[in-house]
Amino acid sequence: MTVKANYDVIILGTGPAGLQAAIHAARKKVSVLVLGKETKSSLFHAHVENFCCLFNVSGEDMLAVGRQQAANFGADMLEEDVLGVASADSLFRVTTESGRALDCKSLIVATGTARNKLGVAGEKDLLGKGVSYCVECDANFYKGEDVAVIGGASAAVSGALTLLDYAATVHLVCGELEVADTLQAQLAQSAVIVHEKAKVKEIVGQTGVEGVVLEDGSKLAVGGVFIELGAKGVMELATHLGVRLDDEMKYVDTNKKMETNIPGVYAAGDICGPPWQMAKAVGEGCVAGLNAAIYAKKVRKS
Repeated sequence: MTVKANYDVIILGTGPAGLQAAIHAARKKVSVLVLGKETKSSLFHAHVENFCCLFNVSGEDMLAVGRQQAANFGADMLEEDVLGVASADSLFRVTTESGRALDCKSLIVATGTARNKLGVAGEKDLLGKGVSYCVECDANFYKGEDVAVIGGASAAVSGALTLLDYAATVHLVCGELEVADTLQAQLAQSAVIVHEKAKVKEIVGQTGVEGVVLEDGSKLAVGGVFIELGAKGVMELATHLGVRLDDEMKYVDTNKKMETNIPGVYAAGDICGPPWQMAKAVGEGCVAGLNAAIYAKKVRKS
Protein backbone atom coordinates (compact mmCIF):
# COMPACT_ATOMS: atom_id res chain seq x y z
CA MET A 1 0.00 0.00 0.00
CA THR A 2 1.29 3.44 -0.97
CA VAL A 3 0.30 6.25 1.38
CA LYS A 4 -0.71 9.39 -0.49
CA ALA A 5 0.10 12.95 0.52
CA ASN A 6 -3.56 14.06 0.38
CA TYR A 7 -6.77 12.46 1.64
CA ASP A 8 -10.36 13.49 1.98
CA VAL A 9 -10.57 12.15 5.54
CA ILE A 10 -7.79 11.29 7.98
CA ILE A 11 -8.69 9.42 11.15
CA LEU A 12 -6.46 9.52 14.21
CA GLY A 13 -6.88 6.30 16.16
CA THR A 14 -7.20 2.61 15.31
CA GLY A 15 -9.62 1.57 18.03
CA PRO A 16 -13.32 0.75 17.51
CA ALA A 17 -14.32 4.43 17.07
CA GLY A 18 -11.63 5.09 14.47
CA LEU A 19 -12.20 1.88 12.52
CA GLN A 20 -15.98 2.31 12.44
CA ALA A 21 -15.47 5.87 11.22
CA ALA A 22 -13.16 4.56 8.51
CA ILE A 23 -15.68 1.96 7.37
CA HIS A 24 -18.52 4.47 7.01
CA ALA A 25 -16.40 7.25 5.51
CA ALA A 26 -14.86 4.90 2.93
CA ARG A 27 -18.31 3.60 1.98
CA LYS A 28 -19.16 7.19 1.07
CA LYS A 29 -16.50 6.93 -1.65
CA VAL A 30 -14.00 9.38 -0.22
CA SER A 31 -10.30 8.69 0.30
CA VAL A 32 -9.58 7.68 3.89
CA LEU A 33 -6.41 7.17 5.92
CA VAL A 34 -6.36 5.65 9.42
CA LEU A 35 -3.34 6.60 11.52
CA GLY A 36 -2.15 4.89 14.69
CA LYS A 37 -0.78 1.69 16.15
CA GLU A 38 -3.22 -1.16 16.64
CA THR A 39 -1.59 -2.40 19.84
CA LYS A 40 -2.10 1.02 21.47
CA SER A 41 -5.88 0.62 21.46
CA SER A 42 -7.28 -0.28 24.89
CA LEU A 43 -9.44 -2.87 23.09
CA PHE A 44 -6.37 -4.77 21.85
CA HIS A 45 -5.75 -6.41 25.23
CA ALA A 46 -9.41 -6.77 26.20
CA HIS A 47 -11.80 -9.71 26.12
CA VAL A 48 -15.29 -8.65 25.02
CA GLU A 49 -18.45 -10.24 26.37
CA ASN A 50 -20.96 -7.36 26.50
CA PHE A 51 -21.08 -6.21 22.87
CA CYS A 52 -24.41 -6.89 21.14
CA CYS A 53 -24.53 -9.96 18.86
CA LEU A 54 -21.08 -11.30 19.82
CA PHE A 55 -20.01 -13.82 22.47
CA ASN A 56 -16.60 -14.07 24.11
CA VAL A 57 -14.34 -12.56 21.47
CA SER A 58 -10.89 -11.06 21.97
CA GLY A 59 -10.33 -7.39 21.32
CA GLU A 60 -7.31 -8.22 19.17
CA ASP A 61 -9.47 -10.36 16.86
CA MET A 62 -12.14 -7.66 16.66
CA LEU A 63 -9.61 -5.02 15.69
CA ALA A 64 -8.14 -7.29 13.02
CA VAL A 65 -11.59 -7.77 11.48
CA GLY A 66 -12.31 -4.04 11.69
CA ARG A 67 -9.07 -3.15 9.96
CA GLN A 68 -9.82 -5.64 7.19
CA GLN A 69 -13.35 -4.30 6.77
CA ALA A 70 -12.06 -0.73 6.48
CA ALA A 71 -9.40 -1.82 3.99
CA ASN A 72 -11.99 -3.74 1.94
CA PHE A 73 -13.94 -0.50 1.52
CA GLY A 74 -10.81 1.32 0.38
CA ALA A 75 -9.33 2.89 3.53
CA ASP A 76 -5.55 3.07 3.84
CA MET A 77 -3.75 2.25 7.09
CA LEU A 78 -0.51 3.68 8.44
CA GLU A 79 0.87 2.38 11.75
CA GLU A 80 2.55 5.55 12.95
CA ASP A 81 1.95 7.88 15.86
CA VAL A 82 0.87 11.45 15.18
CA LEU A 83 3.17 14.20 16.43
CA GLY A 84 1.11 17.22 15.45
CA VAL A 85 -1.89 18.60 13.61
CA ALA A 86 -2.42 22.06 12.18
CA SER A 87 -4.91 23.86 9.96
CA ALA A 88 -3.87 25.46 6.70
CA ASP A 89 -6.48 27.29 4.61
CA SER A 90 -9.31 24.78 4.10
CA LEU A 91 -7.10 21.77 4.84
CA PHE A 92 -5.58 20.09 7.87
CA ARG A 93 -1.98 18.90 8.00
CA VAL A 94 -1.02 15.87 10.07
CA THR A 95 2.64 15.22 10.91
CA THR A 96 3.69 11.67 11.83
CA GLU A 97 6.64 10.31 13.78
CA SER A 98 8.52 9.39 10.58
CA GLY A 99 8.31 12.97 9.34
CA ARG A 100 5.44 12.49 6.88
CA ALA A 101 3.23 15.51 6.24
CA LEU A 102 -0.28 14.45 5.24
CA ASP A 103 -3.11 16.78 4.22
CA CYS A 104 -6.85 16.18 4.50
CA LYS A 105 -10.14 18.00 4.07
CA SER A 106 -11.69 16.67 7.27
CA LEU A 107 -10.20 15.13 10.38
CA ILE A 108 -11.59 12.67 12.91
CA VAL A 109 -9.91 12.46 16.30
CA ALA A 110 -10.52 9.06 17.89
CA THR A 111 -7.34 8.65 19.89
CA GLY A 112 -8.91 7.49 23.14
CA THR A 113 -8.03 9.03 26.47
CA ALA A 114 -4.62 9.29 28.02
CA ARG A 115 -5.19 7.33 31.21
CA ASN A 116 -1.56 6.25 31.61
CA LYS A 117 -0.25 7.40 34.96
CA LEU A 118 3.24 6.69 36.21
CA GLY A 119 1.93 5.40 39.53
CA VAL A 120 4.78 6.55 41.75
CA ALA A 121 4.96 8.43 45.03
CA GLY A 122 4.64 12.19 44.62
CA GLU A 123 2.90 12.05 41.24
CA LYS A 124 -0.60 12.77 42.51
CA ASP A 125 0.42 15.20 45.27
CA LEU A 126 2.54 17.32 42.93
CA LEU A 127 0.15 17.37 39.98
CA GLY A 128 -0.10 20.98 38.85
CA LYS A 129 2.86 21.83 41.06
CA GLY A 130 5.51 20.68 38.63
CA VAL A 131 3.95 17.43 37.39
CA SER A 132 2.27 17.71 33.99
CA TYR A 133 0.85 15.37 31.35
CA CYS A 134 1.00 17.86 28.47
CA VAL A 135 4.21 19.41 27.14
CA GLU A 136 2.45 21.71 24.68
CA CYS A 137 0.16 22.99 27.43
CA ASP A 138 2.77 23.70 30.09
CA ALA A 139 6.21 24.04 28.47
CA ASN A 140 6.10 27.84 28.69
CA PHE A 141 6.04 27.66 32.51
CA TYR A 142 9.52 26.11 32.61
CA LYS A 143 11.66 28.65 30.80
CA GLY A 144 15.24 28.37 32.02
CA GLU A 145 14.50 25.46 34.36
CA ASP A 146 15.72 21.87 34.40
CA VAL A 147 12.99 19.37 33.52
CA ALA A 148 12.47 15.65 33.01
CA VAL A 149 10.24 13.85 30.54
CA ILE A 150 9.15 10.33 31.43
CA GLY A 151 8.40 7.87 28.64
CA GLY A 152 9.95 6.23 25.61
CA ALA A 153 7.29 6.55 22.89
CA SER A 154 6.66 9.32 20.38
CA ALA A 155 4.89 11.74 22.75
CA ALA A 156 7.80 11.65 25.20
CA VAL A 157 10.55 12.06 22.61
CA SER A 158 8.81 14.84 20.68
CA GLY A 159 7.95 16.50 23.99
CA ALA A 160 11.58 16.41 25.10
CA LEU A 161 12.67 17.97 21.81
CA THR A 162 10.02 20.69 22.17
CA LEU A 163 11.18 21.49 25.70
CA LEU A 164 14.68 22.28 24.43
CA ASP A 165 13.24 25.60 23.24
CA TYR A 166 12.20 26.47 26.81
CA ALA A 167 14.14 24.62 29.50
CA ALA A 168 17.80 24.93 30.46
CA THR A 169 18.27 21.15 30.62
CA VAL A 170 15.99 18.36 29.44
CA HIS A 171 16.25 14.78 30.73
CA LEU A 172 14.42 11.89 29.08
CA VAL A 173 13.86 8.89 31.36
CA CYS A 174 12.68 5.68 29.73
CA GLY A 175 12.95 1.92 29.93
CA GLU A 176 13.30 1.62 26.17
CA LEU A 177 12.94 3.93 23.19
CA GLU A 178 10.07 2.86 20.93
CA VAL A 179 9.95 5.46 18.16
CA ALA A 180 10.52 5.65 14.43
CA ASP A 181 14.10 5.90 13.20
CA THR A 182 13.60 9.51 12.07
CA LEU A 183 12.51 10.65 15.52
CA GLN A 184 15.24 8.62 17.22
CA ALA A 185 17.85 10.28 14.98
CA GLN A 186 16.54 13.72 15.92
CA LEU A 187 16.86 12.78 19.58
CA ALA A 188 20.41 11.51 19.14
CA GLN A 189 21.46 14.77 17.50
CA SER A 190 19.82 16.93 20.17
CA ALA A 191 20.92 18.17 23.59
CA VAL A 192 18.39 15.98 25.42
CA ILE A 193 20.07 13.87 28.11
CA VAL A 194 18.71 10.34 27.67
CA HIS A 195 18.49 7.96 30.64
CA GLU A 196 17.60 4.69 28.91
CA LYS A 197 16.83 1.51 30.84
CA ALA A 198 15.94 3.71 33.81
CA LYS A 199 12.79 3.77 35.90
CA VAL A 200 11.35 6.46 38.14
CA LYS A 201 10.91 5.47 41.79
CA GLU A 202 9.58 8.73 43.19
CA ILE A 203 8.91 12.38 42.41
CA VAL A 204 10.03 14.51 45.33
CA GLY A 205 9.29 18.04 46.52
CA GLN A 206 7.43 19.97 49.20
CA THR A 207 5.38 22.77 47.63
CA GLY A 208 6.61 21.92 44.14
CA VAL A 209 8.71 19.40 42.23
CA GLU A 210 12.33 19.39 43.34
CA GLY A 211 13.57 16.22 41.70
CA VAL A 212 13.08 12.71 40.40
CA VAL A 213 14.52 9.69 42.19
CA LEU A 214 15.39 6.74 39.95
CA GLU A 215 15.29 3.10 41.01
CA ASP A 216 19.08 2.90 41.08
CA GLY A 217 19.05 5.55 43.81
CA SER A 218 20.28 8.44 41.66
CA LYS A 219 18.40 11.73 41.64
CA LEU A 220 17.72 14.24 38.86
CA ALA A 221 17.33 17.75 40.25
CA VAL A 222 14.48 19.16 38.15
CA GLY A 223 11.68 21.65 38.66
CA GLY A 224 9.26 20.05 36.24
CA VAL A 225 8.24 16.50 35.33
CA PHE A 226 6.30 15.73 32.15
CA ILE A 227 4.73 12.27 32.09
CA GLU A 228 4.19 11.26 28.46
CA LEU A 229 3.40 7.55 28.29
CA GLY A 230 2.25 6.63 24.81
CA ALA A 231 1.15 8.61 21.78
CA LYS A 232 -0.05 12.20 21.62
CA GLY A 233 -3.19 12.72 23.67
CA VAL A 234 -6.27 14.80 23.08
CA MET A 235 -4.98 17.77 25.08
CA GLU A 236 -1.90 18.19 22.92
CA LEU A 237 -3.76 17.79 19.62
CA ALA A 238 -6.59 20.07 20.75
CA THR A 239 -4.09 22.74 21.76
CA HIS A 240 -2.81 23.05 18.21
CA LEU A 241 -6.20 23.07 16.49
CA GLY A 242 -8.16 25.12 18.99
CA VAL A 243 -10.66 22.34 19.59
CA ARG A 244 -12.91 23.17 22.52
CA LEU A 245 -12.87 20.84 25.51
CA ASP A 246 -15.57 20.31 28.11
CA ASP A 247 -15.88 22.30 31.33
CA GLU A 248 -13.42 20.00 33.12
CA MET A 249 -10.89 20.30 30.28
CA LYS A 250 -10.77 16.52 29.97
CA TYR A 251 -12.83 15.60 26.92
CA VAL A 252 -13.62 16.98 23.48
CA ASP A 253 -16.91 18.85 23.24
CA THR A 254 -19.05 17.66 20.29
CA ASN A 255 -22.62 17.94 19.06
CA LYS A 256 -24.89 15.12 17.85
CA LYS A 257 -23.06 15.03 14.51
CA MET A 258 -19.79 14.51 16.41
CA GLU A 259 -18.66 17.92 15.14
CA THR A 260 -16.25 19.96 17.24
CA ASN A 261 -16.19 23.75 17.29
CA ILE A 262 -13.67 23.65 14.41
CA PRO A 263 -15.37 23.10 11.01
CA GLY A 264 -14.10 19.88 9.47
CA VAL A 265 -12.86 18.39 12.75
CA TYR A 266 -14.85 15.56 14.32
CA ALA A 267 -14.30 13.40 17.39
CA ALA A 268 -15.52 10.00 18.54
CA GLY A 269 -15.00 7.44 21.28
CA ASP A 270 -13.47 7.76 24.73
CA ILE A 271 -12.11 11.25 24.08
CA CYS A 272 -15.71 12.48 24.06
CA GLY A 273 -16.22 11.26 27.62
CA PRO A 274 -17.72 8.29 29.50
CA PRO A 275 -19.09 5.69 29.56
CA TRP A 276 -16.00 3.74 28.46
CA GLN A 277 -17.89 1.25 26.33
CA MET A 278 -17.11 -0.07 22.88
CA ALA A 279 -20.76 0.21 21.87
CA LYS A 280 -20.67 3.97 22.44
CA ALA A 281 -17.36 4.31 20.57
CA VAL A 282 -18.66 2.38 17.55
CA GLY A 283 -21.85 4.44 17.37
CA GLU A 284 -19.98 7.73 17.59
CA GLY A 285 -17.45 6.50 15.03
CA CYS A 286 -20.26 5.74 12.60
CA VAL A 287 -21.73 9.23 12.96
CA ALA A 288 -18.34 10.94 12.72
CA GLY A 289 -17.33 8.95 9.65
CA LEU A 290 -20.51 9.75 7.76
CA ASN A 291 -20.42 13.47 8.53
CA ALA A 292 -16.68 13.85 7.91
CA ALA A 293 -17.16 12.30 4.47
CA ILE A 294 -20.04 14.66 3.69
CA TYR A 295 -17.93 17.63 4.78
CA ALA A 296 -14.97 16.51 2.69
CA LYS A 297 -17.15 16.20 -0.41
CA LYS A 298 -18.42 19.76 0.09
CA VAL A 299 -14.83 21.06 0.35
CA ARG A 300 -13.88 19.07 -2.74
CA LYS A 301 -16.71 20.66 -4.76
CA SER A 302 -15.86 24.16 -3.59
